[in-house]
Amino acid sequence: MGLFTRRKPKVDYGARIAELTRENESSRSLDRDRELRDLRHRAGIEAIVSPPARPALVEPAAAAPARGPESKCPEVTPEELTPEVLRAAILEAGCLLVRDLVPDEEALAFADGIERAFATRLSLRETGGEDGEGFYDELDPEPPYEVQKRDWIEEGGGVLAVDSPRLLSDMLSAFEKVSLPQVIESYLGEKPLISADKCTLRKATPDVPGAWHQDGRFMGDVRAMNVWLSLSRCGDEAPGMDLVPTRLDDFVATGTEGTWLETQVSDAVAEEAAGEIGIVRPVFNPGDALLFDDLFLHQTGSDPNMPNPRYAIESWFFGASAFPEIYVPLAA
Repeated sequence: MGLFTRRKPKVDYGARIAELTRENESSRSLDRDRELRDLRHRAGIEAIVSPPARPALVEPAAAAPARGPESKCPEVTPEELTPEVLRAAILEAGCLLVRDLVPDEEALAFADGIERAFATRLSLRETGGEDGEGFYDELDPEPPYEVQKRDWIEEGGGVLAVDSPRLLSDMLSAFEKVSLPQVIESYLGEKPLISADKCTLRKATPDVPGAWHQDGRFMGDVRAMNVWLSLSRCGDEAPGMDLVPTRLDDFVATGTEGTWLETQVSDAVAEEAAGEIGIVRPVFNPGDALLFDDLFLHQTGSDPNMPNPRYAIESWFFGASAFPEIYVPLAA
């Protein structure tokens, strides 16, 4: 070809992802779920290789939504969720509770899917082979990326969403139905990415103890929004979350008396941070979602006397302008 070389055409990942998602809606395919996952990963890499300048966050609404009488958190319906309302709630209470973000039956089906993912993971280790339904198939990231702490996630009662291509597609489709990625994009001022390492399908049993923390302690300087989606009733009959529903502008002290981890916040520090509002343990129903950023102080709210486990999805969204270096990126 002489002095000239032919450049490979640039892939329009967004268009291809949209095309495959539409095809999947009419004819479900494991190969398509896997391809969607891989395309999202490549699109995520492309986004952080040339990240945008860090934009400003959206301007907040004039007032935060009213706090729920029981949750003490600002509460809205999916129809009331806007970027401006979300920002106002974060600045007021550090979080926003969206009731019925996902229909009950869809949330309960996700919970069943998590059990299937756990069972399939165990079966594959015992017998080998592949899962023909896509409930468990580990992501092999593009070099030099590497999924970290997979064993630690498993020990904590979880499976990474990217290791279940079927449930990853279901999760992102459910979010798309309520325009959640678009809300978060407008909130951040840039297209959001998710992380293979911080998007978890979780089952919490009543014997799991809580540990107060702010996720930003583990992630560095980021632009983030977490969507914690309850897939079962929790907070009373199953482990929920203990919350400090007030805005914290910085990290509180960690590793003080009464903690066993360097990044853990003590009960005393959490109580002081909560102030007059106090610590709350809301009751979540299947499909309720709590949105919060990397400064929000919370822990698993459990009691050994609770009769049921809790199922939930924890999905962290990040702006490409400040994506954590240690994580594996995927387009949301």
